[in-house]
Amino acid sequence: MRYSIADDLRARIITGRLKPDERLPSEAKLAAHYRVSTPTLRNALAVLQGEGLIEKIHGKGNFVRRQLHQLTYVGGGHMAFDREVPRASLRVTVRMTNTRARGSLASLLKVPLHSPLSELLCVGYEGESPHSLMRVYVPRDLAPITLQAEVPCWGSVEAALAEARPALADTQETVAARLPTRSEAAALRISTALAILAITRVSTGITGRVAEAAHLVLAGDRANALFTTLHMTRERPAQR
Repeated sequence: MRYSIADDLRARIITGRLKPDERLPSEAKLAAHYRVSTPTLRNALAVLQGEGLIEKIHGKGNFVRRQLHQLTYVGGGHMAFDREVPRASLRVTVRMTNTRARGSLASLLKVPLHSPLSELLCVGYEGESPHSLMRVYVPRDLAPITLQAEVPCWGSVEAALAEARPALADTQETVAARLPTRSEAAALRISTALAILAITRVSTGITGRVAEAAHLVLAGDRANALFTTLHMTRERPAQR
């Protein structure tokens, strides 16, 4: 039954009877309309959420998801968007809090357990739809003194971090595809059944000290990763 409900709603979205950003009727009304239980209705909505057709906004309801542009992760915390994306529609919210090095964080940053850290929780948006989630951890003494709660792009976050730390010597990134945690799915407004691109980045300064560790999460239905390898070429000896 859930698939017939999903088929009907999908057809209404594709044909434009339900338009982008339009709020669906409440789950109670939809369940009554299709004469099913609320759990069955939610399962049908989960199918559409997994397909990226709808998104659930906590406290507001289910909305038809606007067709989102693709983004490409190019390394070092930088993302490139389709050319037609209006830059004015992009923004990043930032929340900085104090925490302690626990578990794998201590290992990534190469610091003793419970060392003081600062955490930057950053969520990137295109319009009102989130497209990426990043948690950046830095030793407390390398944290930015101030950082605005909202900035226009990821480069603004990187610039604030760069001002407080020594120059970087290298950055290592590990890329994996996996299912999101419930908190990640909620932040990106995606289904827990939709795969994500998870990137762990560790940057070391020229002094040899690890300057930051970051966890970046991108929704798998709209993200790509680009890797560029520069090859050294030997100059041919001049012919006599």
